[in-house]
Amino acid sequence: MLKLNYDKEEILKVIDKVVRKTMTMDLTWDWPCGVAYYGVCRAYKITGNKEYLDMLIKWTDEYIELGLPHWTVNTCAMGHMLITLYEETGDQKYWDIVMSKVDYIRNHALRFGDNVLQHTVSSANDFPEQAWADTLFMAVFFLLRVGSKLNDQDIIKDALNQYYWHIKYLQDPSTGFWYHGYDNVNKSNMSGFFWGRANAWAVYTMSQVKSLLKEWYLYPQCMDVECALRDQLASLKVVQTENGLWRTVINDEDSYEEVSASCGIAAAMINNNNPLHTKYVQKSLEGILKNISEDGRALNVSGGTAVMKDREGYCNIPKGWSQGWGQGLALTFLSDMLKEEV
Repeated sequence: MLKLNYDKEEILKVIDKVVRKTMTMDLTWDWPCGVAYYGVCRAYKITGNKEYLDMLIKWTDEYIELGLPHWTVNTCAMGHMLITLYEETGDQKYWDIVMSKVDYIRNHALRFGDNVLQHTVSSANDFPEQAWADTLFMAVFFLLRVGSKLNDQDIIKDALNQYYWHIKYLQDPSTGFWYHGYDNVNKSNMSGFFWGRANAWAVYTMSQVKSLLKEWYLYPQCMDVECALRDQLASLKVVQTENGLWRTVINDEDSYEEVSASCGIAAAMINNNNPLHTKYVQKSLEGILKNISEDGRALNVSGGTAVMKDREGYCNIPKGWSQGWGQGLALTFLSDMLKEEV
């Protein structure tokens, strides 16, 4: 077990600031909001502050009334919040939308090879036969949550198959780091950079698998997840900066420190619960708290990032704006800090 030192009341105050800022951001039904509101749900679960839940319900009900968009891999990220709303209210309308997203992923989403999900951001064929680490959070982790809740073995096996192939395509066996994307047409990792937030999507979602599957050891592909997670965290700890953060290109000392990736990686360390990672999480807490403003903004969060063509593409992505994924991952990390306490 990790033995961490922190001021619980301080973290609760910071969580409250971040939640309230997040709920003023006018996010729309897409992946930035999906990640942001996943974080708000984590904050609600940890703190029990019903005001957070009420804000989510009000926003969601208004959006449903106005009309929802077509599903893509990225819009399926909103399903995380809907699971929580259904669990807390019992309102069937939320679960119906969850299951419509599951139907999209299982029966309509573009796939290639061994039924691997292609990353999609619109109704077009955006990135033909490309697997992105982002898909793990937006669709695969969501799918596993639903499969676990329903004890639906077909859904669970589909989700684990996604983990398996994303590991095979995206994790570099020699370093343990993850590439951002894989192009099945050209059989390559494209520009071949170890992007920070891609590593966060991978390591955080893999850190959730054991807790979702009670008999995880009966699923052979979970062994791949466990070993991939182990190797990735072992490598990531080595490239943590003196400020307790990780860089936007993980192994590039001249690239900037990036807070959303840092939050996702540190949260994964908490969930993996290896005592030897205590000092890295402790250091992350200090660095992340310094990057949350008085008005609840997660600072130094890189903008939306495609699989860029070169190093400059990643390093020149701006980091001066508030982003839904930064808010959500900050809330996830801070909530996970308290999960044994509150």
